[in-house]
Amino acid sequence: MTSSTPHLTDRVARAVLRTLAALPRPVQRLIGGRPLRIDGAELDTEVQLGLRLMTLAAGTTFEKLPLPQGREQIGREAWIVGAATEVGDVRDLSVDGADGPIPARLYRPHHQPGARLPLLVYFHGGGFVLGGLGAADSVSRFLAANAGVAVLSVDYRLAPEHPFPAGVNDAVAAFDHAVTHADELGIDPGAIGVGGESAGGNLAAVVSLATTNEARTRQDRPVPCFQLLFMPVTDLSTKHRSYELFGDGLFLTEAQMDWYRDHYLTDPALAVDPLVSPLLAEDLSGLPPAYVATAGFDVLRDEGEAYARRMREAGVAVGTRRHRGIVHGLVNATGVGHAATTALAEAAGALQLGLRSSVPATDGGGR
Repeated sequence: MTSSTPHLTDRVARAVLRTLAALPRPVQRLIGGRPLRIDGAELDTEVQLGLRLMTLAAGTTFEKLPLPQGREQIGREAWIVGAATEVGDVRDLSVDGADGPIPARLYRPHHQPGARLPLLVYFHGGGFVLGGLGAADSVSRFLAANAGVAVLSVDYRLAPEHPFPAGVNDAVAAFDHAVTHADELGIDPGAIGVGGESAGGNLAAVVSLATTNEARTRQDRPVPCFQLLFMPVTDLSTKHRSYELFGDGLFLTEAQMDWYRDHYLTDPALAVDPLVSPLLAEDLSGLPPAYVATAGFDVLRDEGEAYARRMREAGVAVGTRRHRGIVHGLVNATGVGHAATTALAEAAGALQLGLRSSVPATDGGGR
């Protein structure tokens, strides 16, 4: 939210969505319409209902609004569908960005005071243009509470004011800040992973790629111990088949992806840079273990899965999960229905395993 008090219309929308999400599935089906099937999969009933309500209530979509209004709209939508899962502590702070301090937010689960926790450095979605700490709040809280790890959510600089590579530079700097300020943050410097959703998933993948490449020639270079990639952007150089299947009417559209790309890149030729499109990197060997979750009804589905395959072929330990019945970005909807929390609960398990496997058994950690 851009203000501390939600608009009345937002409070009404939030209440309506939660009421409808609690209805029996047959009733949701009656309201949502006939099942939608594409590419052998059926859209989840509660997801289809939510999309229908969004269509009925739709005004101007964010890419057609002035940028400040588009950013405000995304923040309001995040509050409407999200939930403030209870955690032990939330603290706003600054981290050392590439060109100065950047805002961040540290979440700690309920835990023994003074315990050093594994940490996930998390990057929000929003196409490198939208989003912020508020948009990432529901996912950050859920992962901290259910994986029993600390989460550092990073408010990296956004395009078009700060186009590529500003966001990448901030993301790498934020990871390095977590390593060098581990004592201050109360976390284990040897158990720091990176994660994100959509554009944030891209940044997490790029941080892993950039630090791994640097570590080939500099042995003391810290590298994340794990990657958590939700529906990541991995290739802005071309449009994969999923664009043809899901390019319109399923939350994230082809037109919106074009808008994001045009804001993020000052030159279309930059799309082939592996720090923009990690799928195009020549060598993916040595990357941290990864968990890649994709949505079955998402324009980004195929490139996310292609990146997981390429990592696996390069010898990286990769867990993959296609949530067949959901759309892009649904992991943020922790306050509406069950689809988001089901997907996040599985990811939290992978995150807990991935980060805690880096912690010595004598650490005393635990939930």
